[in-house]
Amino acid sequence: MQIKILGCSGGIGAELRTTSMLVDQDILIDAGTGVGNLCMDELLKIDHILLTHSHLDHIAFLPFLLDTVMGIRAEPITVYANKETLETLRLHIFNWKVWPDFNAIPSVDNPFLRYSEVKLGEPLELNGRKFTPLPANHVVPAIGYHVDSGEASLVFTGDTTVCDALWVEVNKIKNLKYLIIETAFSNSELVLAQLSKHLCPSLLISELANLTMHHTQHAVEVYITHLKPGEGESIMQEIAESHLAFPIHALKQQQEFHL
Repeated sequence: MQIKILGCSGGIGAELRTTSMLVDQDILIDAGTGVGNLCMDELLKIDHILLTHSHLDHIAFLPFLLDTVMGIRAEPITVYANKETLETLRLHIFNWKVWPDFNAIPSVDNPFLRYSEVKLGEPLELNGRKFTPLPANHVVPAIGYHVDSGEASLVFTGDTTVCDALWVEVNKIKNLKYLIIETAFSNSELVLAQLSKHLCPSLLISELANLTMHHTQHAVEVYITHLKPGEGESIMQEIAESHLAFPIHALKQQQEFHL
């Protein structure tokens, strides 16, 4: 499996793009503004979109993607998410007021957009590739994903704050190679991080302490996503000052991971 980071910023401006990952050529994890970097041929190959939650920075380009490729490709696109996220899409996005209801066109019986609910701990297999929803703790119902090729695994937390249930599941993964975890704010914004249910470096360090020795001693690579524009350097500096026993890197657009 190849995972390419299309966007990983907590905002926009200049070259910054919000969260989206391309898995191989046919799967997206989240559909933020990073999707806009794909060419038409790449857009046409996307069959499946897995969402972590309903916030705009993670779904902003889903409506544009559907509108762009419908009529060019014959097969529908399936969106996978938890029950609450799917309900938000139905009620507040694809409702004919904000955007056309692609779940009803060209017809209700043959929609271009198909919804598929996922549940915590229940693996979704797509042509031999396994995606398992993980617990997250955010201001709206949210999940992360455990991506498993069979040879190696990547965990993407999505947006979350302190979440004990997440680490229970992460510590069960024997072939974990990469951990992508959010840290949106600096330590000076601890109150805002707690209010919005994001992480700051001090909270991140406490969370990473939950990794078992199995993971901390076997070179799991940790990458930080969702850095707020203008704060990335200070956030990464505060993380570096914690002197963790394993390296932590800022996730970068166009970065690729192989599982």
